[in-house]
Amino acid sequence: MIAALVAGMVFVLSLYLIFSEKLDRTITSMVGAATMVSAGLTLGFYSESQAIAAIDFKTLGLLLGTMLLVALLEPTGFFQFLALWAARISRGNLVHLLVLLGIVTTVLSMFLANVTTVVLIAPVTILISEVLGVRAVPFLIAEALLSNTGGVATLIGDPPNVLIASAADLTFNDFLTHALPVVVIVWLIALALLWYLFRDELSQRPLDTEAVLKLDPMEALEDRATAGRVLVVLLAAIALFLTEEQLHLTPAFIALSAAAAGLVWVRPDVRKTLERIEWNVLLFFGALFVMVGGLKAAGVLHGLAMLVTQIGHIMPPMLFGVLTLWIVAALSAVVDNVPITIALIPVIQELGSVGVDIRPLWWAVAFGAGFGGNGTIIGSTANIVVASLSERTRTPITPALWNRRGLPVMIATCLGASILYALFFPWFGQ
Repeated sequence: MIAALVAGMVFVLSLYLIFSEKLDRTITSMVGAATMVSAGLTLGFYSESQAIAAIDFKTLGLLLGTMLLVALLEPTGFFQFLALWAARISRGNLVHLLVLLGIVTTVLSMFLANVTTVVLIAPVTILISEVLGVRAVPFLIAEALLSNTGGVATLIGDPPNVLIASAADLTFNDFLTHALPVVVIVWLIALALLWYLFRDELSQRPLDTEAVLKLDPMEALEDRATAGRVLVVLLAAIALFLTEEQLHLTPAFIALSAAAAGLVWVRPDVRKTLERIEWNVLLFFGALFVMVGGLKAAGVLHGLAMLVTQIGHIMPPMLFGVLTLWIVAALSAVVDNVPITIALIPVIQELGSVGVDIRPLWWAVAFGAGFGGNGTIIGSTANIVVASLSERTRTPITPALWNRRGLPVMIATCLGASILYALFFPWFGQ
């Protein structure tokens, strides 16, 4: 009992410090992990070897591999090329521009980290808005929301998906058959709602539509040869993801192998490439794994799983899944979806060990974590990045503004996902 109480206090205090932003979240999470191990050694419930075993290296390997590929592609100007191409195709029509930038951001977010996508696309969006003489806010918020939504579609599109796939042995094709159809419908709902919410801004006539037609996307593509090589490697990696079951390969092995092939073919300055890797994210994930491992060793997660099991027994499995989706979404709106997912995975695994059919619950968590992050400005890292970048404009994005736009999108997407989840519940159990 004492071990469980201490472990729970360490985890809750660490989460509070992480999301109160009193300290850098990576530093805080590492201090929390060290404190958890120290408490475990003192009270005898957690050892160093258990802490190392708690780290999911398959997840970290997949993230590192995809980060390396992005680090190779980023300097080529490929992402800026896509944004400028979308702007030129729109011909200054703001609704068309919203749709095209949304599509570009969404497709990229299906295969790259959401944060990376918005970091690269948002500055170009601000530039395009200045050229047109319109506010960038509708496009920036739409890019973040649609990025979060689209990332749910694939195994590698969103960190919670990576975590869930590793824990549940779900494949790339599982996400294409179960998550992608839901995301397509929900994405259309989100886009339609964004058009309605920003209808006044989008109905304005740009000051200079001709300037957009003068933009040359090819000028942004600074290194076509390297971009071509990395894209070939990316396509090969996606092909391997699609056949991973037949080839008996893990997503982490595929991603790291693709990164190695890209490094050999491109031969970049390795030091500069490694500087573009988000090492802080990998350390943050690793520290969270260690803390959650301590919760599991102390018996906290088992007790929580028993409580959840009692609740699950008094309601139909489908209703329990929908409830899980909304609870995860609500938590993800106020706390980043990564720690929520890492903490819930062992709980769901415990449910499976006592006979609960947990296959549908994995999809409920994926949808809740992905769509719930849209609700508030702190709901996902992509939201925070976009809000920070908006400070370069005359109309920065405030938390109140985000709530008026993001919260309706969160509710609409979660409602759409819930209806589809309920209608096709047997399919999610396969």
